[in-house]
Amino acid sequence: MKTFIRIAEVWTPTEDGASLVLSSGLFPGASAFEAITRQMIFARGEGLPGRAWEAGHPLMMRELSGGYFQRAAAARAIDLSCAVACPVYRGDVLQCVVVLLMGGPASSVGSVELWQHDPRLSSDMTLVEGYFGTGPAAAQLEALTRDGWLPRGAGAPGLAWQKEEAVCIPDIATSKHFLRKEAALNAGIGRALALPCSVRGTGTWVLAMLSSPVTPITLRVEIWTAPAGQGDTLVRSSGYCEGAGPLSTGTATAHKLEALGAIGDAWRTAVAQASQSLPTAGTAAEQSGLTASGAQSVLALPVLVNDAVSEVVALYF
Repeated sequence: MKTFIRIAEVWTPTEDGASLVLSSGLFPGASAFEAITRQMIFARGEGLPGRAWEAGHPLMMRELSGGYFQRAAAARAIDLSCAVACPVYRGDVLQCVVVLLMGGPASSVGSVELWQHDPRLSSDMTLVEGYFGTGPAAAQLEALTRDGWLPRGAGAPGLAWQKEEAVCIPDIATSKHFLRKEAALNAGIGRALALPCSVRGTGTWVLAMLSSPVTPITLRVEIWTAPAGQGDTLVRSSGYCEGAGPLSTGTATAHKLEALGAIGDAWRTAVAQASQSLPTAGTAAEQSGLTASGAQSVLALPVLVNDAVSEVVALYF
């Protein structure tokens, strides 16, 4: 099954703090693009990762036709059309920049959105930019989204803002929190994931991803948190698999950090991890379900609140 996100990259500062280099990435079926990417270094303000670093908040490019996206020709060669870059900050210190690239037939249904609350301008959250796919009903969903705003606690982005944590809605049709239900369902979208972004300075940013069962954002989503007083152990607080449905949660899923691979590393370091080694924790049945989903890699995204990692969101591809 093809996913809405085609490529995931993690860029981290060099030892002298002057540039960004690729520390890990997932490039399924894009070896030429990967080879070009691994040769690149971005200074602050240079390229999409460097621009997000300089801005101190997420940035989105709806078209990768040039401008400050330096790999435009390589992106066109594999039909990439859109990218979002999300810096991860601990205080004013950049931990990494995560870049997600979408495009091709797998991006026909679904959307990626950047929402912001700027208290200087409004008491609500508004859309900064979004990519809404190319499906026949995408224009209707886009128009509705661009004309709207979200109060604190409303919709998946507003709920992520209020709770300061990732929000996973596995079934939009039965959810009381998703406000654009009719337009989303008409567009073939059935799930939503909203992630609060740790930025430099004031303001609140949320990355929202809307997923179709046919072309899902990712094959599997897991949200991992630490039980009170157990910083070396994580439990799955929420999760959904395209092949297995809702995943088990709670204390039965508790695992030591080292058993969780990239998820544990993201928790320890506050740096996103892209890995082709899947976590080995879990029962034999769960491992079998993970294999059956077709997942071959994982992107572990740390969510920081008050300069500390509060949870890790794992996206499987």
